[in-house]
Amino acid sequence: MTTMTTTTLDQRVLDAAIGALELFGIHLGSRLGLYDALLGGAATVAEVAAAAGIAPRYAREWLEQQAVAGVLTVDDVAADAQARRYTLPEAHVGVVADPVALDHLAPLAGLVVGIAAVLDEVADAYRSGGGVPYARYGADFRRGQGAINRPAFTSALVEEWLPALGPAVERLATGGRLADLGCGQGWSSIAVARAFPGAEVWGVDSDPASIAEARAAAEDHDVTVRFECADAGALAEAGPFDVVTVLEALHDMARPVDVLAAARAALAADGVVLVADEAVAPTFTAPGDDLERMMYGWSITHCLPAAMAEQPSAAIGTVIREGTVRELATGAGFGRVDVLDVDGGFFRLYALRP
Repeated sequence: MTTMTTTTLDQRVLDAAIGALELFGIHLGSRLGLYDALLGGAATVAEVAAAAGIAPRYAREWLEQQAVAGVLTVDDVAADAQARRYTLPEAHVGVVADPVALDHLAPLAGLVVGIAAVLDEVADAYRSGGGVPYARYGADFRRGQGAINRPAFTSALVEEWLPALGPAVERLATGGRLADLGCGQGWSSIAVARAFPGAEVWGVDSDPASIAEARAAAEDHDVTVRFECADAGALAEAGPFDVVTVLEALHDMARPVDVLAAARAALAADGVVLVADEAVAPTFTAPGDDLERMMYGWSITHCLPAAMAEQPSAAIGTVIREGTVRELATGAGFGRVDVLDVDGGFFRLYALRP
């Protein structure tokens, strides 16, 4: 991540406005299938409109905007608007059109759209000291959250993160049990079930809409996962589990110590909890780098208000530092917390053992 430059604040605000509008363009392209319409090669306005089922005038404006923004290329800018052919460059396919590519960042647009829809409620929460329930952020945010983590959960989770935990994970290959706590749309649970077909995999989340979508995704991918809409307290009753995962969810929880205590109670004698959460700096500094800026941006608009909707709340916010994770784990009764020597990208990975 780069540190903040000396760009003047007025230029930064202008750049941010342009960036936000371009995110909305990406969101429309994803939601309406416009990028998919370009995967077969160069296409005209009429061809994209027909393939995506949208009005040609809107297709033209979107294609021109995407070309001006540098997302698409156009064969002849001087040609008649209806004759121009637009192409999605191969280097951009992963970013906007491949849901499991490691550079797939288009879902960030859905997250921003979801937040924008409830900013009035966020402002009210600031005044009242209350919060905004997760469900209020809607389907755009929920699906954006699941989709932005899907690439890492599909590959890195099963290929690098879990193997770093040692023997507890090895048992998954021969019939062990894993519980994915705060599973959201279930992409992490599905990835584990595909990688370890002999394991019993549970996905647990308190959001009914997320669980419904997770069940549908598991059926679509022909894997067996037991998805339960429940809180963490139900986990202990369903144990013992060899592995419990809490993936980019701990900082959102109103009572994280209680959740980790339930995870510990659900573990087998030599089991382990894998926590993946934000790889922010060890201490607060200002100005911050790009990662700190992004995480605080999510925090002031979503993660803190969502956590504050449930009281009492630890009110951690997105910027959960290593020291906080260690304090939470100790409070939940874990005797050992190791930071895994694995590249987690945006995440720092912790192994919690009783």
